[in-house]
Amino acid sequence: MRNTSRIAVMSAAVVFVAAALYADPLNCSMTDYKAVPGLGAAVVGDILELTWDGGNNHEVRLRLTNTGGTPTIRELSVRRKGAGWATLASNVTPEFRVVSGLRRATLQQIKPLRDLGVEITPEVIDRIKWEAFWDAPLNVPGGDAAHGDSTPPLEGIANQPGLPRKPEEVKRATATYQARSCAVKTNGARLEVTFPGVQAGVFAGRLQYSVYKGTSLIRQELIAKTDEPSVAYKYDAGFKGLTIQPASRVVWRDSANLWQDYQFGGAKNDGPVPLVAANRVLAVEAPGGAIAAFPPPHNFFWSRETEVNLGYVWYRKDGETTFSFGVRQADGEAEPSAAGRGPEDTRQNFALYSARPGTWQRMPVYFYVSAEPGQATLQAALAFTHDDHYKPLRGYQVMATHFHTSPVPRARALGGLDVKLPDFEVMKSAGVNIFAPIGGGGGFGAGGGRAGGASVPGNNVQQLQALADYYEIARRHSDKNFLIMPNHELMTTGLGGHLDFLLSKPVFWTEDRVAGQPLVEDQPKYGTVYRLGGPADFMEMARRENILIYMPHPRSKGSTGYPDAIKDTAHFRDEHYRGIGYRWGMGLDGSETRLCEYRCLALFDDMNNWVADVPTPPKFIQAISETYRKGPGDDIYANNPVNYVKLDRLPHPDDMSTVVNAMKRGDYFVTSGEVLISSYAVEGSGTERTVNADVEWTFPLEFVEVVWGDGHKTERQIISATDLPPFGRHRFRIPLSTAGKKWVRFAVWDSAGNGALVQPIKLSSAMTSTGSR
Repeated sequence: MRNTSRIAVMSAAVVFVAAALYADPLNCSMTDYKAVPGLGAAVVGDILELTWDGGNNHEVRLRLTNTGGTPTIRELSVRRKGAGWATLASNVTPEFRVVSGLRRATLQQIKPLRDLGVEITPEVIDRIKWEAFWDAPLNVPGGDAAHGDSTPPLEGIANQPGLPRKPEEVKRATATYQARSCAVKTNGARLEVTFPGVQAGVFAGRLQYSVYKGTSLIRQELIAKTDEPSVAYKYDAGFKGLTIQPASRVVWRDSANLWQDYQFGGAKNDGPVPLVAANRVLAVEAPGGAIAAFPPPHNFFWSRETEVNLGYVWYRKDGETTFSFGVRQADGEAEPSAAGRGPEDTRQNFALYSARPGTWQRMPVYFYVSAEPGQATLQAALAFTHDDHYKPLRGYQVMATHFHTSPVPRARALGGLDVKLPDFEVMKSAGVNIFAPIGGGGGFGAGGGRAGGASVPGNNVQQLQALADYYEIARRHSDKNFLIMPNHELMTTGLGGHLDFLLSKPVFWTEDRVAGQPLVEDQPKYGTVYRLGGPADFMEMARRENILIYMPHPRSKGSTGYPDAIKDTAHFRDEHYRGIGYRWGMGLDGSETRLCEYRCLALFDDMNNWVADVPTPPKFIQAISETYRKGPGDDIYANNPVNYVKLDRLPHPDDMSTVVNAMKRGDYFVTSGEVLISSYAVEGSGTERTVNADVEWTFPLEFVEVVWGDGHKTERQIISATDLPPFGRHRFRIPLSTAGKKWVRFAVWDSAGNGALVQPIKLSSAMTSTGSR
């Protein structure tokens, strides 16, 4: 093996030298480059060489040049410190494929606005279409029959193109390059190299490579924009043109976590070979090491209603001597019959990314380089997501909410309430301690109907029994380290939009109260039963039973126009109405530097300005999902943010008040999983305070921020964190003048778009210490 490696290195060196003779002028600006120990760049002739300290006692070298306008990796090499270099790739070019379609607002979004009396104008459509959920731009002819749109031709609304979709709407392109220059920039402990002159269908922009001191990570991305008015898109990315050597092979783990490989002994591929690989990662072996490829863990995904793995990595044998590999997005959702996990037809919910005109969309792929074999390299890459596991944190419980898993009808169909549904095991294995479905389902619905099981006339007996079965399932399948927390999504409360009710204990109700009937009745079988007849009754039940209310998908779906339309109501200002749900997607925009930046975080801050001068607690944000039943092999970690609730131990499902009270106080933080905030406080008195936070992370950080509002506008202080190493811990101490500020919150974001944020606190001149987490 040692001789083979030496021959491979010598051969690669010969190819490198020969190819360098034909390189175009590089014209690389070093104006923004500053040398950093362990992170260097130099231009030698027409080659830009980057060398840096990687992880696990490795060094990495990346040599870039320009061939006919195409940025080219002349050499990618790695070594253990003190050893010789092993060349893993040479004369490789970037590959990006972009598929775009038209973004439409859906009738699901338009209906609640019409009910509010909003005139549906082109301006309204242009505002709401970017948050569409039941949109599938690549599903031709397609329609949104499941949620109100029609499959026959539909006249456009407010100048929006109608349905069905037309084949000519879909445009497919492979990126082309006309680079005439490049630029190197030092950004803290990273180097960024950009090549302008990239065209990819409707997009135009630049190619960028980023490398990070302290990790063997390379980020290759297309950064581009479009001026087209209604673009939804997806992309594939990778390396093209690697040499097939005797030792070359692709390794991955399949959806059953078994190791698989391919050694390039088959025929040439006409297109990419998708791999349903566990953890969204594959590795390519070469003499002397391996290269792993994977997408960003979370912002690579738009909202779906299933976590079925659609195959996010690929390889392609281009011929007898070369191959390519990288990351990909499928063209559509899995067939419902094959997935068996979602509503009747999830193919109408495949919304792609949104590209607002003029915004810089980022389309990255990550490569992790190691001198280890493929399996070890792949495993090392998984450290960035804790092996797709929510890391335990002392004093906290990991809570995942808003799942349409319909436990009652499924358990009944499978033999009874003692059946352990695979959903429970899948979530527990991902590191979730508190699993909170929304509605048990039953004779009155399937766990996502009018009350996640709300009553219908003449169906109250079935509803009460289904609620009883729901709570009994929680009792039987909860454990000392796993709580099933029965919650409900309600859609007919009269309070506005869809709402999640987080219960402190089992509660029974129907929605059939008539004039003269008491709000509460006692029944021998179920005990206290609420007879609800309108919004006031729902709020009274919430107060009496210590129920928290969150709007799960605000400003989208059936809650379009909310909570804006109810911001001045007494029930919105009630302390039991805690805030909104947080999940990326529903129009995920590739220009966002924070997960769910446009829809969730902007509203989060708006809400706290709405209540800044009202004697009520601040509004909070709760991590949610929007997915249905689950099974082994599903991509749980990538698609579900979680709440870390400050709680030493789990309660029994008959009394979950400790969970609800912690969330009512704001003693929890929301995270994608890679960034954790173990403690947080705003300390001091008068107008001079300090924000203190203990943070740990995996991917190199991007920035931390302190966000505040004065009751009218939101402002923020952004502190760059690019000088900090990956896999780090740090206590941030940020001075804060509270003059003119009514509330404040803190958040952390890494270079892959992942992050964590705490709940806001209101500021007062009498405060000496608050916001402790």
